[in-house]
Amino acid sequence: MLWSTLLALPLAAAAPSGLEWAKRQGGTTMLRFGCAQVVIDRLDPLVNPGQLPSTHMHQIVGGNMFNATMTTGDVSQGASCTTCAFSKDFSNYWTANLYFKARNGSYKRVKQLGAANQFSDNFSTQIGGGILIYYVSASPGKVTAFKPGFRMLVGDPGKRTPNVKLQNCYRCYTGPNFGGDNAAPCADGKLDTIGLPTDVCKGGIRSNILFPTCWDGVNLDSPDHKSHVAYPSSGPAAFLSLGGNCPASHPVRIPQLMYEVVWDTTPFNNKADWPTDGSQPFYLSYGDNTGYGQHADYVFGWQGNELQIGMDATNCMGAKCKTMVNQDIAKAKACSVKSRVNEEKDAWISKLPGMEM
Repeated sequence: MLWSTLLALPLAAAAPSGLEWAKRQGGTTMLRFGCAQVVIDRLDPLVNPGQLPSTHMHQIVGGNMFNATMTTGDVSQGASCTTCAFSKDFSNYWTANLYFKARNGSYKRVKQLGAANQFSDNFSTQIGGGILIYYVSASPGKVTAFKPGFRMLVGDPGKRTPNVKLQNCYRCYTGPNFGGDNAAPCADGKLDTIGLPTDVCKGGIRSNILFPTCWDGVNLDSPDHKSHVAYPSSGPAAFLSLGGNCPASHPVRIPQLMYEVVWDTTPFNNKADWPTDGSQPFYLSYGDNTGYGQHADYVFGWQGNELQIGMDATNCMGAKCKTMVNQDIAKAKACSVKSRVNEEKDAWISKLPGMEM
């Protein structure tokens, strides 16, 4: 998406726009980069630590330390490679997969795409199957990068009612080549929806998930993986919600982290294959065809002070910033984690993996 559009995005009521906020604080840094797939597996070291298999399938990107159990500590110390554009980012990022349910009741996983060519670096356009990651600092020098051992979760897979806080949203691409990708996420009521789009999307479906931007300054995690972080008092009304004030309980400003996933739903655009009752044929991997239960997990793994360098910089946009080191896409795609749960991931299946649980 266009940087000018992002920076001109209106924020929550009483908060300055992204551009106004940046001017007041001395500039904006937006690290926006792709991470290729490291593994697709039914593991969740945050919610179901040590459980093989976990309750539903996930798409995982980032460092090769990902496993069923990820104890507290600095994962960057044990990782030897990463699928992300920044070679010192050994973090792990994961979300649910999307499936198409055909008229006969069988399911097939929907594959993912890279980022839009016209707005991205060459690396991010080639991640096919990965996730686009954003770290934003609208106030350089006043945003504290995550600490070793930090982790968090956003969203609730059990939710089936709309989330008006817009911590996640979907965009129905209006045509091929990311048609309609010309406005910031979760900002346009016509382009974005809180739930999964209900009609054919000619260019695929995009999912954006926004994490909290305030931290209690003490705990690297919490029992629910949420309580140690919070959204600004104004709420996550839109991207770049950094302009809102942090609540007194969570006074430390942390980067605005956002995931962007693009699913190639075009092979399933023939409505003759959709359910006869006209119901939503796309399901997230835990059996949700509303999309309200979209969620995402994060384990911080940047090496040394690398992320803080980016957050302290001014006007870094995209996948290059100051002295931060990049890697080649071929090297990133060579990084992988062996699947721990032997399940079909690409063929038609009779039920979603884990639904019997």
